[in-house]
Amino acid sequence: MNLLFLTKSNLLQILRRSISVLLILFISYSAKTQEIYDLSRCVVLGLERNFSIKVARNNEQIANNNFTKGNAGFLPTVTSTNRFGGTVNSTTQNLNDNSQNNTQGIYNTTGSAALNANLTLFNGFNVHTTWQKLNELKQMGELNTQMSMENLLSQIIAEYYYYIEQLNFFKNMEYAVSLSKERVRIDEERYLLGASSKLELLQSIVYLNADSSRLARQNEQILESEVRLKKLMALENLEEKIVLKDTSIVFNPDLIYGELLESTLDLNTSMQIASKNQRISELDYKIIASRSYPYLNLSSGYNYSYRGYGTGTISEYGAVSINNQHTRNLDYGLTLGMDIFDGNNRRREKGNARIEVENRIYIFQEVEQDIKAELLTVYYAYENNLRLVQMEEQNLDVARENLEIALERYRLGSLSGLELREVQKSLLDAEERLISVKFQTKLAEITLMQISGKIMNYV
Repeated sequence: MNLLFLTKSNLLQILRRSISVLLILFISYSAKTQEIYDLSRCVVLGLERNFSIKVARNNEQIANNNFTKGNAGFLPTVTSTNRFGGTVNSTTQNLNDNSQNNTQGIYNTTGSAALNANLTLFNGFNVHTTWQKLNELKQMGELNTQMSMENLLSQIIAEYYYYIEQLNFFKNMEYAVSLSKERVRIDEERYLLGASSKLELLQSIVYLNADSSRLARQNEQILESEVRLKKLMALENLEEKIVLKDTSIVFNPDLIYGELLESTLDLNTSMQIASKNQRISELDYKIIASRSYPYLNLSSGYNYSYRGYGTGTISEYGAVSINNQHTRNLDYGLTLGMDIFDGNNRRREKGNARIEVENRIYIFQEVEQDIKAELLTVYYAYENNLRLVQMEEQNLDVARENLEIALERYRLGSLSGLELREVQKSLLDAEERLISVKFQTKLAEITLMQISGKIMNYV
């Protein structure tokens, strides 16, 4: 009740203080160094710097490195072993005549070198099947990277337009503040002229402060969205201020369900990954089945050995003293073998592998059904949002015209403050609904493009 007894100077002081706070808030927000980003720049920076994309690319590189003929078993294995050593001997011989023959520190040396090669000529098509599996794993790595990129793109694009949505909300609330200021100005003039009560002016100031508080809270939403966008782009300085080039949400109103479905069946990454998993399970079954075949291996080796004797030794061919001995050996051969019985383990593994193939078929069918259902559901939402956009645009035009009439009537004193506030709120609500439904339409578009495998068109 004490507010009813404030003087005119006190009222003007409260008004000036509210406006000063708003000016400081807006100036401090826009005065910092800002850099302009369009959608293409955000996407490119995200694909270059985002940490999850770097991890996905490294995993893809590992799969590429594993795709070699040597890893599949096409190439021979060659090993080399080399050794050099020696012995120091001391010998005491007791003879029949009670004499002794002593030798001290006899140094004998030995050395050897061996080179061995092994090559699998046949092992039940295991090598060829393994080569195919490594190729599928390589392609799987590429698909995983592609999926990570698509997910990142959809996140960046969605956050980009969410930021724009929050900026538009901010502008809408700025407009609400400007309307509240205009109402305060009108009430102040009418109060000074004695045409209205102090209560009307105080109520106008309360509305202005409420709108200013909403504006300050909306500023927090903008800053949070900006940080998330910079995090997706992996910017080093998260405190750096950025400005988006776009100021409105533009969406494609011409997406056709039949074309999206056809593209989904051909390009959807999740379905491609499920198909690759099915193919890999089939190859795993063939690898296990190949153990039922015989195997044929080729092996060859070359060996060289050296022995050096400190005092010489007696040759087996006669009483000849030998100081050292060199031996060279070349061997080769084919090994043919077959696992006849392994405790039925191979049979058990083949049965499990066959079940795994069947599971992968079911998983692919489930993924396909889920994706089709998601595509249809999102497309229904997309069509509904398109209709809502047209409806809300019409509502906004009516609300703007209604506000113009209400302001004029309020200036003339034929409309109460509560009625003007309701008209003002109707306009602001219409603006917010239109901004929100445009963003929801854009989200539906982004999701449809990702499901249909066309999200990279935004790059």
